[in-house]
Amino acid sequence: MSDYGTLYIIATPIGNLADITLRALDIIKNVKTLYAEDTRVTKHLLEHYGIQATLQSLHDFNESKKISSVIEQIQAGADLGLVSDAGTPLISDPGYKLVSAAQDAGICVRPIPGASALTAALSIAGMPTDRFIFEGFFPKSSTERIKLLNDLRYEARTMVFYESAQRIQATLQDCLIVMGGERKAALLRELTKHYEQHICAQLNEIQQQLAEQTEKIRGEIVLILHGNTAPDDAASVEKAEKLLFELQQHLPLKEAAAIVSKHTGIRRNQLYALGLGKSKNKPK
Repeated sequence: MSDYGTLYIIATPIGNLADITLRALDIIKNVKTLYAEDTRVTKHLLEHYGIQATLQSLHDFNESKKISSVIEQIQAGADLGLVSDAGTPLISDPGYKLVSAAQDAGICVRPIPGASALTAALSIAGMPTDRFIFEGFFPKSSTERIKLLNDLRYEARTMVFYESAQRIQATLQDCLIVMGGERKAALLRELTKHYEQHICAQLNEIQQQLAEQTEKIRGEIVLILHGNTAPDDAASVEKAEKLLFELQQHLPLKEAAAIVSKHTGIRRNQLYALGLGKSKNKPK
């Protein structure tokens, strides 16, 4: 095992090509092969720094097939590197299967830390960072997003998500329905790039600012939601949810939500989302 090589997990820039460490550049120059999520993207980075390297692809669709070959090379003494298109590998990117297999095989896996959209966004969001959860990308469908948000509506920790520019407005609408427009949030777009944008405000204000933008929304987005600051409300909402479910046996969801809202003060939209989630998940 002492003759084994090392697998390096190498962070690369998330936008600005200057955001890479000297150590990362040195490792990239010296590994036998650099495995990349998209070799075309990584080639651009290598050309910028004048680095010649042997590139191979490793992504979601071929990772499982390539693991044995990569492990064999390292066991034969080769040092190999893994990079993603941007940021730190394995953070909502391929690689965990390879790392797990390497550890099982007794191979040394070393991190080469650097840029990460997750930590960059948290550092400027102005929300508690002593405790937070990372949920990765939101589900693509509104029904699944609302289900996820309902599961998190009493979460006290800061919540971090990734989202695409194409879906961000629909996702914000779902967040408004479940979390309420007054929930503090931060939308960080195109971090470290020329058109970097930060909107740190209430959800309804963020939605309004995006709606008023004349230019098309582009680029990668990090959306951060403040944790629930009134956890004692959970019990009252749970009671309201039970009442809503009982009324749904006799009334349409819209009418049931209106009645429960009137008697509890809980937002009608939130109750409707709760009832919709129950209906979708009810056994058939």
